[in-house]
Amino acid sequence: MILASEVRTGAAIKLDRELYKVIGAEYKAGTAKMGSVVHLKLQNIMTRTMTEKRLHPEEKIEDINLEKLDAEFSYQDGDDFYFLHPQTYEPIGIERAKIGNFEKFLIPGMYLKIEFYEGSPVDVLIPKTVDIKVDSTGAGVKGEANAAYKPAQLENGIEVMVPQFIKTGDTIRIDVETQKYLERIKG
Repeated sequence: MILASEVRTGAAIKLDRELYKVIGAEYKAGTAKMGSVVHLKLQNIMTRTMTEKRLHPEEKIEDINLEKLDAEFSYQDGDDFYFLHPQTYEPIGIERAKIGNFEKFLIPGMYLKIEFYEGSPVDVLIPKTVDIKVDSTGAGVKGEANAAYKPAQLENGIEVMVPQFIKTGDTIRIDVETQKYLERIKG
């Protein structure tokens, strides 16, 4: 148990029998007429819904420890994605809602961190960027090395715009949320 005033962004807590990740935590000192308050922005780990709570700084909250494990993506079956446990090689099923838009970037053999609570998988940590190989792209325009972008087909089937110097076979870094080119990875 911790005090509400000690809760920090990124922590996992149990509140009203629900598991939450703290997205934002702000302590507001009180005045003579108003008491201090802790404002929490929370995301329900199971349902992914967002909520906000205002708590008294001295209120006790149950902090939870989520076990993190790097697991290898193996395959998809319907709305479930299966990862292999690194020690036991048992499949770990994760529902599509927890993967979200990252589904487009999942390639067999890719490792993601899975969070467990009391032995059950509860969340997947989705990276902000992903390194992926360019499957095909046109030749660059001579003399236009930095001026224009050209389309490139990635190994996962997504098409993105890349600088003229990117060639077929290059590995590039993509922003997962915007699906935009960030940089070429030296290989």
